[in-house]
Amino acid sequence: MTLFGTAGIRGPVRDDVTPELALAVGRAAGADGETFVVGRDGRVTGPALAAAVEAGLESAGADVRRVGQVPTPALAFASQGRRGVMVTASHNPPQDNGLKLFVDGVEYDRDAERTVEERVEAAGAPVDWAEWGDGERLDVLDAYRDAVADYARTTLGEGERPLDGLSVAVDCGNGMASLATPQVLRALGADVTALNANVDGHFPGRESKPTPESLADLREFVREGHDVGIGHDGDADRIVIVGPDGDVVHEDTVLAVLANHYTAASDATDPVVVTTPNASARIDERVRAAGGRVERVRLGALHEGIARERAAGDEGTEVAFAAEPWKHIHTAFGGWIDGVTSAAVISGLVVDAGGVAPLREPVTERPYRKVSVECPDDRKEAAMERLATSLPERFPDGDANTDYGVRVELPDGSWVLVRPSGTEPYVRIYAESDDVDDLIETARGTVEDAVGQ
Repeated sequence: MTLFGTAGIRGPVRDDVTPELALAVGRAAGADGETFVVGRDGRVTGPALAAAVEAGLESAGADVRRVGQVPTPALAFASQGRRGVMVTASHNPPQDNGLKLFVDGVEYDRDAERTVEERVEAAGAPVDWAEWGDGERLDVLDAYRDAVADYARTTLGEGERPLDGLSVAVDCGNGMASLATPQVLRALGADVTALNANVDGHFPGRESKPTPESLADLREFVREGHDVGIGHDGDADRIVIVGPDGDVVHEDTVLAVLANHYTAASDATDPVVVTTPNASARIDERVRAAGGRVERVRLGALHEGIARERAAGDEGTEVAFAAEPWKHIHTAFGGWIDGVTSAAVISGLVVDAGGVAPLREPVTERPYRKVSVECPDDRKEAAMERLATSLPERFPDGDANTDYGVRVELPDGSWVLVRPSGTEPYVRIYAESDDVDDLIETARGTVEDAVGQ
């Protein structure tokens, strides 16, 4: 049985993420610890699924602390010293929902997820009635928002109000950022205008996934007179940055800016940035310039990469930052992906640099594209096996790596990555090159051949 993808369990509530599954996962996870915090995003199906998770946990003997509607990073924050379950489908459409499990502020690794899957498949019974856990309400939002603001002040080193004078527009997308990002930025001194800042599981303002198209209103609003714009997804782990010209700043440029900042600020002799195979070479360039190194891990497993580098390093090794496009882990603050903290830190860096343009200026922004090729889930494995041979053969001068998909780096610094989506019926192609269109089309033909066989 395979339940977990690259971002927890996620799918349509009528067919996949049902109350029956939520109950079973809760009971399976409940064997892992004594106390769980349980939170949910604003989706219409959240209360019922959260109740099912809580019933499963308590019937396995675990105590439950219900935190209600919170951003996913706030649930992760609350899971420190215990375990947690977040009911969310992140940026998926409103008919979907999902489950994400945490232990001590960190997402479950693959081994822990497989253990839960095995327990679900075994369909174990509840513990004896006298051993069932209990539940109570716990408020975490104020503590989380205060912690983010305090961390930003420490990181930026500019006093109580490091964002004084900054004009920010935040599109919360009717999601959980409504409860955190505007409040944190205002506490730091910013002049904030919040769009779509009422929580509504139908996502009436725009689709939950923040894209250049779905953020059209935010982009126009920023263009009319704001220093920076911020867009979030449904549970506030993703972040998109918009410049004062209304253009979306490429997600890898944002990653490179943060990676450079944290690497340069590190006192370690061996600062490391962990990222994923689909991340641009511009990150490597900025980290090297700041005296650090980059290590990659499979998509959706930043927490595993952090643990790996910490275990393999010596006393001088420090994981200064970890991120994949759109999603960042501020390792000095916590082990979870946190778009609210990113909003605070990036806003501070904009102030320090004197604007978005000078902040991104040192980053080499070569043309970058990603496309999707349709591929049913049951054909992905065979297609990727064929591509492990055919893609390197198509680029014989390249250096191929098949650890996390198939990535080929070419002598001129260009690269192409092919990997299966963990949540949708596609194979993704990522490429960066001065001739990116030609590189994409060459790779697309190879991928279509592999899928069609």
